[in-house]
Amino acid sequence: MQKITAHKNSFSNFTFSLKKLPWEFFLLLITALVFTLSAYASPYFLDVWNLSDATFNFVEKAIVALPLAMLIICRDIDLSVASIIALSSVAMGFAAQYGFAIELIVLIGIGVGMLCGLFNGWVVTRFDIPAIVVTIGTMSLFRGMSYILLGDQVLKDYPEGFDYFGQGYVYWVFSFEFMLFLVATLFFYFLLHKTNFGRRCYAIGNNPTAAFYSGINVKRHRLMLFVIVGALAGVAAVLLTSRLGSTRPTIALGWELSIITMVVLGGVNILGGSGTIAGVFIAVFLMGIVTFGLGLLNVPGIVMSIIIGGMLISVIATPVLIRKFSQRS
Repeated sequence: MQKITAHKNSFSNFTFSLKKLPWEFFLLLITALVFTLSAYASPYFLDVWNLSDATFNFVEKAIVALPLAMLIICRDIDLSVASIIALSSVAMGFAAQYGFAIELIVLIGIGVGMLCGLFNGWVVTRFDIPAIVVTIGTMSLFRGMSYILLGDQVLKDYPEGFDYFGQGYVYWVFSFEFMLFLVATLFFYFLLHKTNFGRRCYAIGNNPTAAFYSGINVKRHRLMLFVIVGALAGVAAVLLTSRLGSTRPTIALGWELSIITMVVLGGVNILGGSGTIAGVFIAVFLMGIVTFGLGLLNVPGIVMSIIIGGMLISVIATPVLIRKFSQRS
């Protein structure tokens, strides 16, 4: 009997110590393990240019994941981000067809993204409709508008120099996209963790009613976050369109799952109230390494989708399982 009690106490202490460790610590361990296994599985993995090219596969998604993390911390979500990218790309394609300058094309892409985010936020906050319901609807709406405007066409008459945003390098193996992602990460880290704006996000996520009575304009704050997410989706549209060199209505199709997985894998609570930009940053690289390593091993895309879906379910289930085991002990 004493042995059983001792065993339960040791297991309880173990689970308690696990809960004390930050989620970012586990992510770093998993990332290091996946990196080591990928390097062992493929002789081409550690090539510096291959690793540089691998960043193109996740940077555009990661740029959207950063503000989306803040939105989810506020108990909201935007499932229309990939469709916003498509609509912004279509708008840029038509602007390029009419001979607009590069600066205007970029501004149009970001502006359309902001307008889509503003529409999402206005509907959510004005009519008190759950964000998941609204953005499921606008996911189809924005994608449908892209198909209606473009049909089966492919727009690719972009001006010379536009390809730099998605294909250019700032220094050695560091692409413009990757450097922009690092700058965006620092910006959103400072915004969420070092400013009153970020503290309001956590307050709203933990208890929106208490946040309202403490003087926070909850609806305005949520609306601003939707606009920021839309703007960064517009930035992602600029990068992706520039990298592909063309616009079509199927651009960024299915990206919602990958972007949300980055956020949740990074430790952001899907129910709001907790999460860090550092966790999302590490999760981005973890997913990038996983997809790059599997790609080198010629794993089909559908299998990668299954693995990403499994990662999402595992991350959501892990804290629940740890809590249940600790309660039993």
